[in-house]
Amino acid sequence: MEPPRSLEEIRKDIDAVDERLIELLNRRAALAQEVGQLKNRGGKPFFTPEREREIFERLATENRGPLQTRQLAAIYREIISAARALEKPLVAAFWGPAGTFTHLAAVQTFGSSTTFLPQDSIQDVFLAVEHADADYGVVPVENSVAGVVPETLDMFPQTNVKICAETYVPIHHHLVSVADSLGAIERVYAGPQPAGQCRRWLRANLPNAEVIETVPTARAAERALGDPKGAAIANRLGAETVGIPILVEHIEDNPHNRTRFLIVGYNEPAKTGRDKTSLMFNLRNRPGELYRALGAFNEEGVNLMMIESRPAQRATFEYIFYCDCEGHRTDVPLQRAIERLKGCALETTILGSYPMSDPLA
Repeated sequence: MEPPRSLEEIRKDIDAVDERLIELLNRRAALAQEVGQLKNRGGKPFFTPEREREIFERLATENRGPLQTRQLAAIYREIISAARALEKPLVAAFWGPAGTFTHLAAVQTFGSSTTFLPQDSIQDVFLAVEHADADYGVVPVENSVAGVVPETLDMFPQTNVKICAETYVPIHHHLVSVADSLGAIERVYAGPQPAGQCRRWLRANLPNAEVIETVPTARAAERALGDPKGAAIANRLGAETVGIPILVEHIEDNPHNRTRFLIVGYNEPAKTGRDKTSLMFNLRNRPGELYRALGAFNEEGVNLMMIESRPAQRATFEYIFYCDCEGHRTDVPLQRAIERLKGCALETTILGSYPMSDPLA
């Protein structure tokens, strides 16, 4: 048996690998610049979620370890982000301030080589995209515990933006504080959703603490930073952004909680074979209209994944229906279902077809 190599020998090999990696990364970046030139001449989008899906699926297939596939994907997310920035620096608006779960979803989607533009409201995110202040926007649309985010759905009839992609973020809450123990905490700053999602933990561990509603999560952490007897419910990015220590990790009552986020813009992603299409439609106020509308999908064998109604802005006691269905708008069964739907709906709008994400990934 050969004796183990020395630390110096191993490090020399690592240095050689790093030199090769730098060479290959710069070669990849140069190729990305070529792609950017072609996209610029052809007026094509620089963010292509369908192409990124293809890359990540190939990585999962070809990875032999010891890196885990999720670790490799995180590395490549930043490689793709840096390469995209060489093609065209992107601006992504998100519901801020920095440190919110929406900010986390934006970083998860676009990587850190992106200019992130925090907005005061979901409405402002949509308007930033529509007014060309941002290339894309990131907004929450539904939570696995709390349900849909109505403010997001209500903006689609008011703007022309489309859905380009989706991503899911695991909702992990931490108790952050400058206090050194739970016994010192008298107040907890938290938004209504984080407080509700940590209710059992708060009741068991801080039964006498006052819960002070503070929105959004990042501002709760800011308030706790200046309060020696205070704490906040925040995510890790929010804690790092504010610079406040995490006192207790993972205080969420449901460890499987996820929030789905939409990336809105003006892309029309190509078909990948595993896609989702979002629609909105309104109906006449007559018996059986919704039954007939949904029957269009059943008759063509199209799987409906979500349906929600919201009050129409332009008329009292009229409703707009939103639905997500499996498939791409170019799929023949879905095309036929949409044509059937148009036959009974007053108005039908395709909000976008885009690669479907795995909520548990």
